[in-house]
Amino acid sequence: MSLGECMAGSGDMKTTSRTPWMRVETAMIDTSRGVRQAYDRRFAALGLNLSQALLVSLVVDFGPHTQTQLAEVLNLGRAATGSCVDQLEKRRLVRRDPDPEDRRVWIVTATPEGSEMAEEIRTIDQVLQAELRNGITRAERQQLANLLIKMQANLEPILNEPLSPK
Repeated sequence: MSLGECMAGSGDMKTTSRTPWMRVETAMIDTSRGVRQAYDRRFAALGLNLSQALLVSLVVDFGPHTQTQLAEVLNLGRAATGSCVDQLEKRRLVRRDPDPEDRRVWIVTATPEGSEMAEEIRTIDQVLQAELRNGITRAERQQLANLLIKMQANLEPILNEPLSPK
């Protein structure tokens, strides 16, 4: 059952169906979760999850980054990013090199194997994008993107608010 079905609050949770008055935020949460799961399922064929695929693609497409930079771009914690890099390093898809200016900092770089994997990642991404966009026009996608950008702008001050005490 989706979050939208739960929040609609109508009847038995096992038989609840989507309702036309479902909130847009709930639809976004459900869709975001589903898209994440779809990418994880597809990348599983490569032995990767979405975060790992994004990290490999990022260092292949944009060059070496520090682990801290990767954590910021991927919106992951530093420990989670370190774990992700550990797993990719074991598979020889990336390597860590010490920063020549600061030995405490690691620079993550794609390996030749990582570059080859990035090509497979791109292929899976292109196929999945086509499936997800099926029946949605370019104008509709642009309108959705514009609305989401506006919502992100509305989110920024909310996410920068200090946490309220319990």
